[in-house]
Amino acid sequence: MREDVRVRCLYVDLDSTLLGPGGSLLHGADGIFSLQGVRALQACDRSGAEVVLMSGRRQAQVSEDARLLGQTAYIFEAGSCLVLDGEEHWLTGEYMPGGEAGSIHDQIEACGAAALLLEHYAGRLEYHDPWHRNREVSHLFRGLVDAGEADALLAEHGHGGLRLVDNGGVHRRSPDLVALDEVRAYHLVPRGASKANAVALHMGARGFAAEDVIAAGDSREDMETAAHVGTFWFVANAVRRDPTLRDAIGGRANVRVAEESYGAGVYEAVVTTLASRRG
Repeated sequence: MREDVRVRCLYVDLDSTLLGPGGSLLHGADGIFSLQGVRALQACDRSGAEVVLMSGRRQAQVSEDARLLGQTAYIFEAGSCLVLDGEEHWLTGEYMPGGEAGSIHDQIEACGAAALLLEHYAGRLEYHDPWHRNREVSHLFRGLVDAGEADALLAEHGHGGLRLVDNGGVHRRSPDLVALDEVRAYHLVPRGASKANAVALHMGARGFAAEDVIAAGDSREDMETAAHVGTFWFVANAVRRDPTLRDAIGGRANVRVAEESYGAGVYEAVVTTLASRRG
């Protein structure tokens, strides 16, 4: 990246990235009180950088988080929609909200794709209760499946317009999943919906170049933003929880792993980048 260009935007995931255990902005590793996430936001503010939250959470949740942070753009439901200065930009292709067909979530349920996955992966996949409720777009699951294999299954049964997004590890599971080695969160969304596509859309609207921006997250889906940003940072807790992420990085020269976890890792990403631009 050019050293004469300041950081103009940070795209940052919420759960297990900016937010610590339990979804707290003010707690870091081991649940210890921490201001490092706030300091990351402060460093962005002092340098004039916009902060765009990108999350699998519902719009009502992410919009409130963005309001609390004083930001006017955010990405919700795993990249299904970018809200930019109050205007919604949907990345869901032929699936659009409203009308007789109902919400996009309703449309996906009606086509039978969610039921197909739950039946095929019985004992390995279930709804991520209670966070799967009242969603506008994605069907939110937890379990342990191969997302690529699931996409092939969907296409085989006529649901090629949908995909299953691996959005990282979670702690909650039911007794039905107790035998699994780990539990991950998955979003069933229209194929065009992705955090990477939403980031690219925001960058185009703002006129940002790749070297102007960075991103931070904890999942493979978050890492896909590396195709558009100058540097993508994994927080340390991501690779500790899933060591295979290091293999997934492969030869991506612009993907780095922070030494710190959660908000402290985001702070590390921001200040390291800012320091590299000085002088």
